[in-house]
Amino acid sequence: MSKHAGAVSQLVDRLSQLPGIGRKSAERLAFHLLRVREEDALALADAIRRVRTDVRYCAACYNLSEHELCQICSDPKRDATRLCVVEQPRDLLSLEASGAYQGLYHVLLGRIAPLDGITPDQLTIDALVDRVREGNFVEIIMATNPTVEGDGTSLYLSNQLSEFPIQITRLARGITAGSVLEYANREIIADALTGRQKL
Repeated sequence: MSKHAGAVSQLVDRLSQLPGIGRKSAERLAFHLLRVREEDALALADAIRRVRTDVRYCAACYNLSEHELCQICSDPKRDATRLCVVEQPRDLLSLEASGAYQGLYHVLLGRIAPLDGITPDQLTIDALVDRVREGNFVEIIMATNPTVEGDGTSLYLSNQLSEFPIQITRLARGITAGSVLEYANREIIADALTGRQKL
């Protein structure tokens, strides 16, 4: 039986369902919301409502957007000859934060993971193939996560796109600038050796 009033208990239950939020953290958040000004708490509720009602997937790349096309796809200054394939919208945000890439993106909305029951038809792979067929891309950059599933997804996509006369690349991996070899793990060193570049 809950030791909190009905509404508080319901809020704690809802908050504890969020990723990374346990029961204690949910209680702290609930009591914080009770202490802040009413307009601040209601602004949070309104932001949650807006994100559920106004945000959708971009019709071109499947990034999150409040319009038919996201800001990146509707920006005429982007390099429309390069397409970077990522697993999730948050991966796109990480790449954008670097400021090093000015091309377009395609968000798969996941990765192929047979053990988790995620198959290619559950992702936006058909839409990707259609984009490549209809576009003028010269390079497709595979930016899936460096995991077994991410690498498997990249390999699958490479096979699906092999009929097109475009260069397919992947993100470089390995030793980062400023790091020390003795502290790098085996996988990082193996990736660095495999992906070595000419000086």
